[in-house]
Amino acid sequence: MYIGDLHIHSRYSRATSKDCSPEHLDLWARRKGIHIVGTGDFTHPAWREELKEKLEPAENGLYVLKEGYRIKGEPVPGEKIPRFVVTGEISSIYKKNGKTRKVHSLIILPGLEAAERISAKLEQIGNICSDGRPILGLDCRALLEIILDLCPSAVYVPAHIWTPHFSLFGAFSGFDSVEECFGDLAPYIPAVETGLSSDPPMNWRVSALDRFQLISNSDAHSPAKLGREANLFDVQMSYSALEKAIRTGNGLAGTIEFFPEEGKYHMDGHRKCNLCLTPSETIRYGGRCPVCGRKITIGVSHRIGELADRPEGYVKPGAKPFERLVPLPEVLGASVGRGAAGVRVQREYQRLLTELGPEFEILRNIPIKDIRSAAGSRVAEGIQRLRNEQVECVPGFDGEYGVIRLFGAGELKNT
Repeated sequence: MYIGDLHIHSRYSRATSKDCSPEHLDLWARRKGIHIVGTGDFTHPAWREELKEKLEPAENGLYVLKEGYRIKGEPVPGEKIPRFVVTGEISSIYKKNGKTRKVHSLIILPGLEAAERISAKLEQIGNICSDGRPILGLDCRALLEIILDLCPSAVYVPAHIWTPHFSLFGAFSGFDSVEECFGDLAPYIPAVETGLSSDPPMNWRVSALDRFQLISNSDAHSPAKLGREANLFDVQMSYSALEKAIRTGNGLAGTIEFFPEEGKYHMDGHRKCNLCLTPSETIRYGGRCPVCGRKITIGVSHRIGELADRPEGYVKPGAKPFERLVPLPEVLGASVGRGAAGVRVQREYQRLLTELGPEFEILRNIPIKDIRSAAGSRVAEGIQRLRNEQVECVPGFDGEYGVIRLFGAGELKNT
């Protein structure tokens, strides 16, 4: 079984860490226990040159970081050398049917040669050098047609499909169906990316999505965020097997999810007024913030409800399994009442990786008694609660991440 995180970004994308380099992506994939990681940003010429320099071919269509570039961190028991698959995200902003559309698309490719061909074509259409995720005035159907013509084995996946401002079904700039966006080429869309603010059960409510595979990725803007969502693949390690899994579901064993409430667009709201609203409250206020009168940002839960033809709690027959997790530093921080990014928490995080193994193994598989021996009863209890989904969720809204609480305030008094 492999864990794959296919949608990430390099340091050439806006608002990303300078550590988004092949070396650090490799390092953090090893720490996390991710076996296949996307390169991100294949359209950016400087990033492609760096990938050519630092990666070498591995299995069919996959790459591995050259040994000379590998960062020798503290050894992690059971860590495996990750593979890279060539990926990128493209932002399409264009007019269609009288409305401005803003849609992000994830493209997965069988190699750097395909990335060169597609980038050469896109360079004739718009500026692909200023941002790792280029903004093109290109209809999504036209983009899909270019991809299919130049690389039939490429996989085109609409990215984070419910995000309000930049997605296929976005409340402010999207469409109401895949067919409305892609027209006669809609059958060539095999899968959709659910995004951080939704999970599979939310998407099962929309019967029009039944024919698509549901995949999840981190959309990481820093290496430490790798794997906050990911896919489980039961396939051979090759591009063709990965492609088949995403196209058909054969070998796609499930997904690892955020708690959707932690996503920053789960509920409706207005961040400047610190106002989080349910869909019914938004409707009651006429879509306007009751504090300042500005337009309320429609969240993912609301938007899914608009397109849903099934009730909440519907379970799709034969659906892929999934599990909800939060990153290990958040568990450690919750266990001691501190922030996940603090020095004490990060030091403990590195220690546990060295003693127990990669992060996903700690969160998902290592026996609780072993975690208790290495990390203490509070951390072990936190991971047990996480595995049982015994959490309290404070939902995110309008760009603010939500909060997942493993312990009540009273439980942390003596920490």
